[in-house]
Amino acid sequence: MGTVLSGLGLVKKYASATALDGVDVEVGERESLAIMGPSGSGKSTLLHTLAGIIRPDAGQVLLRGERSETGVPQAEGWGRIDTLGENRLSALRRRRFGFVFQFGQLLPELPAEENIALPLMLEGVPRKQAVARARRWFAPLGLDGLEQRRPGQLSGGQAQRVATARALAVEPDVVFADEPTGALDQTTGEEVVRLLTRVTREQGASLVMVTHDADVAAHCDRVLQVRDGRVLGYSQYTVTP
Repeated sequence: MGTVLSGLGLVKKYASATALDGVDVEVGERESLAIMGPSGSGKSTLLHTLAGIIRPDAGQVLLRGERSETGVPQAEGWGRIDTLGENRLSALRRRRFGFVFQFGQLLPELPAEENIALPLMLEGVPRKQAVARARRWFAPLGLDGLEQRRPGQLSGGQAQRVATARALAVEPDVVFADEPTGALDQTTGEEVVRLLTRVTREQGASLVMVTHDADVAAHCDRVLQVRDGRVLGYSQYTVTP
């Protein structure tokens, strides 16, 4: 299995607090990687740094197949994303990354099908075509009949399934999930994480997920343990079907 995303020597400080202290991490193709640690350990900062939302103070974030700001391919097909300009970085996040957050962050005024289609429309896909592509996700995710429901008319589990479909709509290389089951009850959370890990793998995407729940993390291929901004080590699981 090749590597699709790497963080090398990542450092991030907030005033006198060090959130990341020289972290190295690799994410493999079609791999699901859980990041675990106590509150304040740096796990969300690590996810946001890998996703290009936060810039590290030191170190590098490398994405396979990325080009430099000048358009020149980097050595061996790799490119740094932490040094890209804001416009380039924003475009990269839209096109090559997908995001699932704890509370879904769906737009309340849009029906489910348009929430899923939104990333496609932002990339210039005509609305009719984007919605048609979004509708393909409803059957695989158990959402048939909910196309016109707005977020306020969906259960927590249904909303997270819509958020999962939205993250995958652009066929990203990596999906980032920050506590995607944190607002759900245990049974619903289990259903959501099973679906999230399965569908990302089937679509050929990698998954990086922050969670505080060891049962949720056990659905991933590997678990990265962090504390005080440092990597303590990895655990490897047999992937739960």
